[in-house]
Amino acid sequence: MATVEDPQKAADSRAILDMMREVTQEEPVMWGKSIVGFGSYHYKYASGREGDWMLTGFSPRKTSLTLYLMYGMDKFPDLLGRLGKHKLGKGCLYIKRLSDVDQEVLREVIAANYKWMKETNGGQNT
Repeated sequence: MATVEDPQKAADSRAILDMMREVTQEEPVMWGKSIVGFGSYHYKYASGREGDWMLTGFSPRKTSLTLYLMYGMDKFPDLLGRLGKHKLGKGCLYIKRLSDVDQEVLREVIAANYKWMKETNGGQNT
């Protein structure tokens, strides 16, 4: 996050980091150069491919703040309706600024995603 040039995006990133740390009760871990993750699990596909990935996380991308919510955003239609200005991708929630969304609703989305991922995938630290 020290490399985020935009002061507002840097402040928003710190706020999301604090929110995710509080919700997950996990310490952040870097996944590559730009993704901050919380918790981890091991996955294995039918093809034999396997690996480790975070339970939830975010990245301060140039165009938006990207939150990685592996549970799938289709599980939260009521929350998304109350969230505020955002875009969706497969397993990702994109917001321009933290001020564009209701932060309490965002906290609920993160908590629901993390809980489901931890229960479903064991939430093993790897």
